[in-house]
Amino acid sequence: MSSIVEIPSIEGSDPETDPLDAFKNVLAAQLSKLIDLDIKVLYEALEAPRASENGHIALSVPRLRLKGNPSAIASDIVEKFQLNDYVLLAKADGPFVNFFLNHIKLAQALFKKIYNTKENWGNNNLGQQKKVIVEFSSPNIAKPFHAGHLRSTIIGSFVRNILKANGYDTISMNYLGDWGKQYGLLAVGFERYGSEEKLLEDPIKHLFDVYVKINQDAKENNAVHDEARAYFKKMEDGDEAALKIWSRFRDLSIAKYKDIYARLNIAFDVYSGESQVTDGMNRALKMLHEKNLLTESDGALIIDLTKYKLGICVVQKKDGTTLYITRDIGAAIERYEKYGFEHMYYIVASQQDLHLKQLFKILELLEFEWANKVTHINFGMVGGMSTRKGTVVFLEDILEETRDTMHEVMKKNEHKYAQIEDPLAVADNIGISAIMTQDASARRVKNYDFDWKRMFSFEGDTGPYLQYAHARLCSIERKTEMEVNPNADLRHLDDSRAAADLITMIARYPQIVRETARLFEPVNIVGYAMKLSHHVSQALESMYVMGAEKDVAEARLFMYWCARMTLGNAMRLLNLKPQERM
Repeated sequence: MSSIVEIPSIEGSDPETDPLDAFKNVLAAQLSKLIDLDIKVLYEALEAPRASENGHIALSVPRLRLKGNPSAIASDIVEKFQLNDYVLLAKADGPFVNFFLNHIKLAQALFKKIYNTKENWGNNNLGQQKKVIVEFSSPNIAKPFHAGHLRSTIIGSFVRNILKANGYDTISMNYLGDWGKQYGLLAVGFERYGSEEKLLEDPIKHLFDVYVKINQDAKENNAVHDEARAYFKKMEDGDEAALKIWSRFRDLSIAKYKDIYARLNIAFDVYSGESQVTDGMNRALKMLHEKNLLTESDGALIIDLTKYKLGICVVQKKDGTTLYITRDIGAAIERYEKYGFEHMYYIVASQQDLHLKQLFKILELLEFEWANKVTHINFGMVGGMSTRKGTVVFLEDILEETRDTMHEVMKKNEHKYAQIEDPLAVADNIGISAIMTQDASARRVKNYDFDWKRMFSFEGDTGPYLQYAHARLCSIERKTEMEVNPNADLRHLDDSRAAADLITMIARYPQIVRETARLFEPVNIVGYAMKLSHHVSQALESMYVMGAEKDVAEARLFMYWCARMTLGNAMRLLNLKPQERM
């Protein structure tokens, strides 16, 4: 067995931030000599085995598209492979080659890295601090913050977190629906049904109630619509009195939204909105004229995109007022001018696929050099998102009920409940974790049903289970009353397969972070966090800390501390606040 091995440099590999990459590079280098393939091809072909009994890294021979029998080639690789200080065993399993790593050597590099980087463990600088904008959430003022906005909020914040973890300079933007005829309708409604006291108490709910009432009036009396149109025209013309009332509704609503976002562990760098887009929109209309992209139709201005199979796009109504698409074009122009983004992501439901395709095509037809730097990250819808008492459209009602339900679950364990300092706050955090993990457990584009019963379970792949796993690791550190020793002798972890499996699972985290930046699927991080938690549980069955000899206890405690740090970092990517006690 060779003990001195040089670690080669491979494009796309990052041993500096990912200790497991050093092992993969050593493997790829020797394999490239054995089967005469490019080292990068072999590095990319190395993957995690489906089952831990099949080693720590696997090579699928069919994936290499070599001539000959894959099983025979696998056996030949094993026969010729020279074991070393990084790889202790190679086994052929049909067309696969399974490699068993020196998990102590891996742990020595891995744990040192985690100890030195802590909350930054798993991050990299692939993005080289290039600026990206992530637009998400985007609720409409005076309308309910519904399930679609919640999905956009959860997925959007996750996308921002993943990009940040991959070294991008991120700007999270909330582009509010705060302009249009409906605000004329709202202003007319507030004159009839508004209450200052209720507005200050809960602006979002009160404005919604007003909006419902005035809409009912409008159904019975068409003149209400005329009043609303006239009011909105005053807003568009810059009437100070009209804008003052609208601005107050907007400011009070944003303050309330900020409270809701804080509860979800989410913050925005920029609160923008359709109302903020004026100059860019006017310039966009001028450019559309200059490029001869506009056609008049019944007094309205349209863009005919039928030859691109994108239908007809109305950009200005016959009364001169603008539409969403017009303001979106203007907003994109203004954002590029202000931020010079490398990329901009729109986190919007798949129901808006056509709208975003039209927007991107128009930017392309306007010949902006950055038109290929915009991406729509879409998602499916949520079914059944109402409280158990009936259909309630406000997110806050959902959050209140999840907190209260979780609080009742916690009370059933009187001993543990008595040890929690602020049980209602803990119940709120676990309840929110339940909602967010259930959402992140579904593939983005798939619709899913909100499942109250499963969501609160501490068993299975749920938010409460992840919180329990993290709290359990914290309790080990508390109960042992030992300081984590970064110089612990990790050779004391040598005789345990559970330790080898846990160490390798911890080591996979940086790769998961890198891979997730390609498709932005939260389920990848949820799946990883669940597997990591299962491996922790398996290790704890036989590898206890309390009662073990000091050197053994120190090695095990350091391993569990690294598992906790990794699990916590994965949870924070999902916007979960890791719980230390529960």
